[in-house]
Amino acid sequence: MLDRRLIIVSGKGGVGKSAIAVALALRAQRTGQRVLLSAMTDQIGAAIHLGAHRLEYEPATFHGGIEAMAVNRAEALDEYIKLQLRIPTAAPTRALSRAMQVLADTAPGIREVITMGKPIFDTWQGRHDLVIIDAPPVGQLMSYLRAPAVVADLVPTGAVRDQARRMSEMLIDPDQAALVLITTPEELPALETAEALAELESEQLVHLGAVIANRVLPPLDVPPERLATLPDRPASEAAEHHVGLLNMQSAALAPLPIDIHLPYLFGVHTPTEVSAQLADEWDNGA
Repeated sequence: MLDRRLIIVSGKGGVGKSAIAVALALRAQRTGQRVLLSAMTDQIGAAIHLGAHRLEYEPATFHGGIEAMAVNRAEALDEYIKLQLRIPTAAPTRALSRAMQVLADTAPGIREVITMGKPIFDTWQGRHDLVIIDAPPVGQLMSYLRAPAVVADLVPTGAVRDQARRMSEMLIDPDQAALVLITTPEELPALETAEALAELESEQLVHLGAVIANRVLPPLDVPPERLATLPDRPASEAAEHHVGLLNMQSAALAPLPIDIHLPYLFGVHTPTEVSAQLADEWDNGA
């Protein structure tokens, strides 16, 4: 999975998407890859798993040697304008950017193309072996994945159309890009994941790299016949509760093609420890 140039990490809100995006970045960094983590959601979610307070538009180096940044649509638009018009980086273009922002807020797909276009452009730059996107929740992600094709169809000719088409071609190339969907073993996240998989199969917007189940309880290492003989005490109640939760988790995940199971991390962990331990799971064959 980490041999692509671009990995998009998404899932229902609250399933540990940012933690796993950082864990994937750590895992790739350990293999010697130059990694850029690009947060499309906010400045804080991925930052706390990197031991930082927030991410800025300009990449900085954080925990584990990972470079990370947060996508800001206004700054991405300003950067795009300067690149296209060959204007020096320090030149004032805010007035032009504000005018273009009005267009971006009204034209179909433009906002999403600008936001998605930033990490894809960073991939094209070749400064990093791998760009990992901490993407919007899966319910919003589809509009970002559709946007390049929408813009390519709307714009008759020129650089904007050519770049939108190139973005679309990269997303559907299984050798370059992959989507990693995260779920937890609960009814609603599993249902949203199943709906997203159906949309992906129907529209072929991006290659599916993996479906990851996060916060999965480990099996109870006690034979069922032994459980029946436990005396009525807190231990037996805890064992029965554990088995009941395992059955619920198995039922929630049963309809999904899960590629990787990541454990529920018991105990007190900081966000950076969570991501590091999840990265260790890949090293241990998760």
